[in-house]
Amino acid sequence: MKELINKIDKIALFFIIYTLIFLLFFNTIDYTLPFVLALICALILRRPTLFITKKFKIKNGIASLITTTVFFAIILLVLSLGIIMIAQEAVQFGKNVQIYISNNYNELYNSLYNLQKYYNNLDPYIINTFEGNFTSFITKASNVAMNFSGKLVSYLVNLVATIPYLLMVILFTLLTTYFFTKDMTSSKTNISNLIPDNKTANLAKIYNESKKMIGNYLLSYMIIISLTFIETLIVFSIFKIKYALILSIICAIADILPIIGIGVIYIPLALIYLIIAHNYVICIGLIISYLLVSIIRQIIEPKIVSSSLGIHPVAVLASLFIGLKINGLSGVIFCIFLVIFFNIFRKLDML
Repeated sequence: MKELINKIDKIALFFIIYTLIFLLFFNTIDYTLPFVLALICALILRRPTLFITKKFKIKNGIASLITTTVFFAIILLVLSLGIIMIAQEAVQFGKNVQIYISNNYNELYNSLYNLQKYYNNLDPYIINTFEGNFTSFITKASNVAMNFSGKLVSYLVNLVATIPYLLMVILFTLLTTYFFTKDMTSSKTNISNLIPDNKTANLAKIYNESKKMIGNYLLSYMIIISLTFIETLIVFSIFKIKYALILSIICAIADILPIIGIGVIYIPLALIYLIIAHNYVICIGLIISYLLVSIIRQIIEPKIVSSSLGIHPVAVLASLFIGLKINGLSGVIFCIFLVIFFNIFRKLDML
C-alpha cells in the first residue's frame, strides 16, 4: 500500500512539474524563440559538423561555421521562393475566381437550376429559398475568394513589415546556432561537468531519451505532412488542377490542424468540378483521392508515431483525442509530450 501511495505521489508530482514547465515554456516563447530555434538547429547540425570535422581534418569552429551558413542559406532560399510563389498564386487565384463568376453568372445559375430539377421531391419552400438566395450566394462566394487572397497577401505584406524583427530573430538564431553547434561538437565541452556526480547519470539518461524521442516525434510528423503534400500534389497534377502547389501546401498545413483536415480543399474542389465545370471524372477522382489520402493518413499516423516513440498506438490516439477536447492544437501538444515524458521516466524507473 505504501509503495502504491509513493508511486501515485511521484506521478502527481511529475504531472504538476510537467504542466508548470509546459506553461512557462509557451508563455515565454516570445522571448526565448531565437534560442529554442537555435537549439533545434544545433541538434540537427551536430552530426554533419562532426562528419566534416573528421573527414576534412578541420577545426570544430570552422566546421560549425560552414554547416550553419549552408543550413541557413538553404532555409532562407526555400522560404523566399515559397513566399513568392504562394503570393503569386494567391493573387491570381482571387482574380480568376471573381472574373469567372462575373463572366459565367448565367451558366452557373442554369447549372444549379438543372441540378435542382433532379430533386423535385424536395419541399417547395426549400427550392424557393434556394432560388431567392442564389444571388447572395454567388456574391458571397466571390467575396470569400477575394477576401482569402486579400488576407493572404495582406498577411505577406505584414510579414514584410515585420522584417526588422524577423532579421533580428534570424541574426540571433544564426549566431546562437553557431555557438551551440560549436559547443555540442567540441570535445572540451562537457555539460556533465557542471552537474554533481550523483545526478549526472540520471540527467544524461533523461537528456538522451528526451532528445531521441522528441526528435523521432518531430521526424514522424514531418514524414506524415510530407506524404500528404506529395500525395496531394501528385493528385492535383494528374487532374491538371490550377494552383496545385499552393493548394497542396494548404492541405499539408490543414492536415496537422485539429478538425480542419484536407477536406477543406478536396471537398470544395470536387463541388466546383461537379456543379460549375460539369467534369464528373475529376469530381469523382478528387473524392476517391480524398478518401484514399485520409485513409492512408489515419492508418500511418498511429503506426509511425507509436513506432518512433515506442508508445502503444492506443496511447497516441488517446492523447490526440483528449488533447483536441481540452484545447485544440495546444491541447494535443500538451498531451503528446505528456505521454512522451511519462514514457521516458517510466523507462528509467523514475516513476
